[in-house]
Amino acid sequence: MKIVRRVGASPRERGSASGQSCPDIFELADGRFAVIGREATQELDPELPPDAARADYERIVIITRETLLRAKKDIPDA
Repeated sequence: MKIVRRVGASPRERGSASGQSCPDIFELADGRFAVIGREATQELDPELPPDAARADYERIVIITRETLLRAKKDIPDA
């Protein structure tokens, strides 16, 4: 796996000068995306709708609204 680029603004551009809160989104060479966020699997797993599932090796992470909105312009339509 290889990170090709950051999607959206860097944590510093979003105001995280201390590095304490650094959600981030990256595009991988194979077209998938990697997300850095707060781990919330235990908390949100019971809240998943009936048509959603999570494999044992998958985790639910939370990113800020600002992180996703600032990434929107960099996410390809197709």
